[in-house]
Amino acid sequence: MDAVAQAEAVARGELSGRELVEAAIERIERIDPRLNSVVVKLYAEARSALGAATGPLAGVPFLLKDLGARQAGLPYFAGNRALRDAGYRAPRDTPIGARFREIGLVTLGKSNTPEFGLQSTTQPLAFGPTRNPWDPDRSAGGSSGGACAAVAAGLVPVAHASDGAGSIRIPAAWCGLVGLKPSRGRIASDPRRIRPTSVEFAVARSLRDTAVLLDLLAGSRPGALFTLAPPRRSFASELEAPVEPLRIGLLAEAPGIAVHPECAAAVGGAGALLASLGHAVEESWPTALFASEQRALLGLVFGPIEYRACLADLEQMLGRRVEREDVEPFLWEFADLGSPPVSADQYLQAAEVQQAWAVRLADWWAEGLDLLVTPTVPDPPIELDELDATRIGPAALLDRMGSQMAFTEPWNATGQPAITLPLHWTTDGLPIGVQLVAAVGREGLLLRVAAQLERARPWADRLPPIHA
Repeated sequence: MDAVAQAEAVARGELSGRELVEAAIERIERIDPRLNSVVVKLYAEARSALGAATGPLAGVPFLLKDLGARQAGLPYFAGNRALRDAGYRAPRDTPIGARFREIGLVTLGKSNTPEFGLQSTTQPLAFGPTRNPWDPDRSAGGSSGGACAAVAAGLVPVAHASDGAGSIRIPAAWCGLVGLKPSRGRIASDPRRIRPTSVEFAVARSLRDTAVLLDLLAGSRPGALFTLAPPRRSFASELEAPVEPLRIGLLAEAPGIAVHPECAAAVGGAGALLASLGHAVEESWPTALFASEQRALLGLVFGPIEYRACLADLEQMLGRRVEREDVEPFLWEFADLGSPPVSADQYLQAAEVQQAWAVRLADWWAEGLDLLVTPTVPDPPIELDELDATRIGPAALLDRMGSQMAFTEPWNATGQPAITLPLHWTTDGLPIGVQLVAAVGREGLLLRVAAQLERARPWADRLPPIHA
């Protein structure tokens, strides 16, 4: 059952929230030793919370990613050994953490994530690698790899996820899930923290769960830095709405990026399917998308700032100075503490360059195009050993990550919504995600077209070999 079906069964009195929670706990205990997707188990807390669970999804079992959203009193480690060893617990709810509870979701545990979400694979030294249920020798992606592996394997119907450069879409693509990155401002973030490229949401197997969760989580709050007008109709209703003929651009390659033939074929297949459904499909994309000199400048400035911000956050939570052994070599090396700090002038210049780049990308939609279709990731799921920083080194991993995020990261800069759909499988049975990108605020269009594609090429019956 997806989350909507579970909630409906509870509302009809056919199942209780306790039965749902106990069944999910049994699945986690039976299946997760093969995956390592749930790194903190909160069964006692979940059972205690059942009595207070109200709302449209009351009693539905859920996992909170161990990064970003927090619920007061629950452990929060962010994939970090020092926080794990200190037994750190969140002092308060974040806005979306509180909202998950308000709509009735029951948190059974925390899902695995790379340290501070900084990698496109989930292999933290603090907890070990999360394995892909389609092939346990392969990565589940990152940084929401634990969430995606758990949902793909049927442990829970939905799970919290977040996306700063592809961290929802990359693991969703590698695990065969629906992964939506909403528009910037669609879901309220913590107004005390400014992370303009990051959004929080959830992952699911069904479009229905994705749309309903977006309806339940969307909205602003006082002091929010980014806000969007409410949609003209519910996102759930978009799934049954007619789809007008659209003009759709297709992009299957990228300069300097080796796109696997299966991933290029997935885009070609999606384009052919969209054309058969009455849309005008053409090879077209924003010409600024791969402006290498701009992306290099942004990496030189924002990269060190992001890594150093993680160390500052860790110092605040630990209440002491952070030492080399507190974090993974990947983070320590790229924080580059021996180099001069980024100056205010450099930061402002990079921010202006990023915004100008975002405008150039968004202009493509203003020219009459409705959607862009790309690979989500240029590769099928990669073997864990090939993404192990302790084996290949931090620099080699960073290089691999750059190509893996080539088609996802730009839309974090622009704030546009993007969704990955499991529309293709390799000859050896691995899922390939196809990404659809729309203009800011047009999640409804993404969901309408996604529903049309799902009806034409359904994926609900495709289950991985490791499944509950």
